Amino acid sequence: MEDSLLTDINIIFGMSIFILLIFYRLRIPLVVGFLLTGIIVGPHGLGAVTSLEQVETVSDIGVILLMFTIGAELSLRDLWEIKRSVLIGGSLQVVLTIIATYYLAMKMGMNAPSALFIGFLISLSSTAIVLKQLQERSEIYTPQGSISLAILIFQDIVTVPMILLTPVLAGSTDGFGSSLPILLIKAMLIISIVVVSARTFVPYLLYQIAKTRNRELFLLSIVFIGLTVAWITAYIGLSLALGAFLAGLIISESEYSHQALGNLMPFKDMFMSFFFVSIGMLLDIHNVFVNFTWLIYMALVVLLLKATVSGAVTYLLGYPFRTAILVGLALGQVGEFSFVLSKTGLDLGLLDSTTYQSFLAVSIITMGATSIVIEMSPRVADMAQKAPHIPERMKQGLYAAKLAPGKKEEELSDHAIIVGFGFNGKTISKAARASGIPYVILEMNPDTVKKERAMGENICFGDATQYSIMQHVSIAKARVIVIGISDPLATRKIIDLARKMSPNVYIIARTRFLSEMGPLYQLGADEVVTEEYETSIEVFARLMERYLVPRDQIEKFIDEVRADGYKMLRSYAGEEINAGKIQTCLPGMQMLSLKVERDSYLVGKAIAETGLRKEYGVTLLAIQRKENIISNPDSNAVLEVNDLCILLGSAEDTSKVRQLFKSNYLLKP
Repeated sequence: MEDSLLTDINIIFGMSIFILLIFYRLRIPLVVGFLLTGIIVGPHGLGAVTSLEQVETVSDIGVILLMFTIGAELSLRDLWEIKRSVLIGGSLQVVLTIIATYYLAMKMGMNAPSALFIGFLISLSSTAIVLKQLQERSEIYTPQGSISLAILIFQDIVTVPMILLTPVLAGSTDGFGSSLPILLIKAMLIISIVVVSARTFVPYLLYQIAKTRNRELFLLSIVFIGLTVAWITAYIGLSLALGAFLAGLIISESEYSHQALGNLMPFKDMFMSFFFVSIGMLLDIHNVFVNFTWLIYMALVVLLLKATVSGAVTYLLGYPFRTAILVGLALGQVGEFSFVLSKTGLDLGLLDSTTYQSFLAVSIITMGATSIVIEMSPRVADMAQKAPHIPERMKQGLYAAKLAPGKKEEELSDHAIIVGFGFNGKTISKAARASGIPYVILEMNPDTVKKERAMGENICFGDATQYSIMQHVSIAKARVIVIGISDPLATRKIIDLARKMSPNVYIIARTRFLSEMGPLYQLGADEVVTEEYETSIEVFARLMERYLVPRDQIEKFIDEVRADGYKMLRSYAGEEINAGKIQTCLPGMQMLSLKVERDSYLVGKAIAETGLRKEYGVTLLAIQRKENIISNPDSNAVLEVNDLCILLGSAEDTSKVRQLFKSNYLLKP
């Protein structure tokens, strides 16, 4: 028996490696690869695996570890931050999908309990597949990424009551007590024990174990806690999966949750691969070929139904039409936990073998189509945005773009537009407010807009990829637009639209990767700041500080690297020379503004006396003195405290002249 199981495991691993390599190159989700492995090596395929019961036992460990990691990854504090999207958005998505599926299943002749159970299965989406796709596309922190994550979190949580209700739907209370009230009392009892343990016993135990600095002891302790709670829940008549989830919640409230997850993740991934393989083994491939057309049709119905419900919920939460489409298409597949639930339903008689086979086939088809659907979703959203029969008001979302109280659209002139109110947007708006620069913020999170408007911030809700929204914030009169969002595709669209609507506006865009710079410059961006490039500069500057390199040399190095590096990156982007862009027309030159500080060398000096031009090679283009701008100042003009001087010069020259503007710098270097 042991030799047979070892042989079967080796066959599963070998076939998985071969299939996953192919799927990786084709960019098909790896979960589908494991399912296909099970189909091929299972009894309905080649029949290469014979120890089916042993493989299923191993796969059950994967389910326990999956539920444990779901619980451990849930931070109650983090959930509170996105409580509206999780509780309202998630509950609406699950409930509406269950209702719609229940209605369709009843129309197809199913009995009420089975139809409701099918609704449970269809309402769940694949957390693993969706998050991986969003991570690969750098969209986790975009509006569509955050709302998708919120709904997926709620789906992960709601699987627990679904597990509890499944035997009740089947009319079986064996092992669950004689009635639903007794079942609920047991659940409340175990939850109370979990809460007390999470706040008292477990943190103390883990602290004592962590002090030993022994990785093996820590890992064994985490596994022991998980299995103990799972065993207790199973012993009193609840499920192993529920116990594993609650054990994860115990760990999540401690400071050791990240280390626990790091230790368990490799085991979870390995055992979950067995789970997906075991599910694939159950699929009758002959049934798929016989009913192929009908199964494809049902898969399309599921994708359309879930996309419509998820998109509608996102729209009801106040997000723009484009974001609603992106979220809907991302959550259209059936989730991996539906497989866990479906096996329970099959064992309890809620699903017959034919329905179960159809469900497996439809689920695998929807999961396999996910990467293609998400890849196409921006194009679908763009087509919907341009559709003439969709009202413009509907495209903007439920919240119309409005300026802060007391502001009028015609008042906006020579202002800055800040797109996105994340960390970058908050920092920029704070600096603009402190400097007296007029600005308006565009943000797509309705909760953020409501909160900030109540505090008097000049922020309005709107999708900056839409013409009407940009028109509302007077893009034609703006001096600068700063794009600080994390969505690379939306950034491109905003730059293209802004340049078309206002040829003279100065566009500053933020991006994560160097590879994005070329396309953004070609679309019309004036400045592109990359996180990769700026991070590398800052890290090297910190390195130089540790080696006691003088600060002025570090600043000189930073100025030179930025001047040379960004000029090089612009040339790679293929930007054409534009006479209106000084830095491009004069290679190696840069513009900067410096304020004359109190007690600096320059206070009370005429421009000719400062030697800016003759000794330092720097040209003083203009002086801003309070509300007045002195363009091309005369050489006899005297500099005063707080004068803002606009200078032009090489990176080397401008780095030298900075010292002249500082306080207590009484003598020229």
